[in-house]
Amino acid sequence: MLCVGPHTSIAKGFKAAFDAADKIGAMTFQFFTRNPRGGKARALDEKDIAALKLGLGAKHFGPLLAHAPYTMNMASKTEKTREFARDLFADDLNRMEALPCSLYNFHPGSHTGQGADKGIAEILEILNEVMSPDQTTTVLLETMSGKGTEIGRSFEELAAIIAGAAVPEHLGVCLDTCHVYSAGYDIVNDLDGVLAEFDRLVGLERLKAIHLNDSKTPFGSHKDRHEKLGEGSIGWDAFKRIVTHPALKPLPFFLETPQAKYGDYQTEIQKVRAF
Repeated sequence: MLCVGPHTSIAKGFKAAFDAADKIGAMTFQFFTRNPRGGKARALDEKDIAALKLGLGAKHFGPLLAHAPYTMNMASKTEKTREFARDLFADDLNRMEALPCSLYNFHPGSHTGQGADKGIAEILEILNEVMSPDQTTTVLLETMSGKGTEIGRSFEELAAIIAGAAVPEHLGVCLDTCHVYSAGYDIVNDLDGVLAEFDRLVGLERLKAIHLNDSKTPFGSHKDRHEKLGEGSIGWDAFKRIVTHPALKPLPFFLETPQAKYGDYQTEIQKVRAF
């Protein structure tokens, strides 16, 4: 069965997040490691984590996806911002080792005017300082829409980060459908061509997760505006091809679509499963 689930809150604990996802028919879920604007993470509760592990095993959930806060900008030209990103990243990876969750996703960051090459070098300095060959977590670079000075707008930029990593075996990619379409990769009319280009530059074996989002803005807009599935410029026909594509359907899919209430994700889950 297709492994698909929503972004959910862990404010009431991991087991509560699992129960909420299970209730709407999900087989995975994504969560922020802490407030998306940064700040101190809640202390981990061993009993809560143990209950989560039991639930995941009983329901045969797929891999969960931890999402770093948006304020973690490793590529900034400001040293204080990079220090904050380094400390947050190190703390998150340490916490991940205690969780039944092997995937950690983050936005590569914005170079804030110093140029993509310099920004990528700044990212690599932190990745290579913090990541370890012994870690169990796979760190995912998210594909970005290319607004402003974002890094990750092209497969070439992602490939450059992976090529410079000291432990590339622990790096992968999360492909966001809204972002890549906005960045100029035509997954609507040429999904096979886009995946072939990704395979040539990055390698399909690096693709570990999909953010399944429609886009409020047109192709190549370089804007990050998520829409409900089927209600944006990508459309249901494209999503049917995406979730049934042989190279993609074994992956976990995560919904970050704007919903009036959490239970509304159930309709999207049922629709993509029907494909």
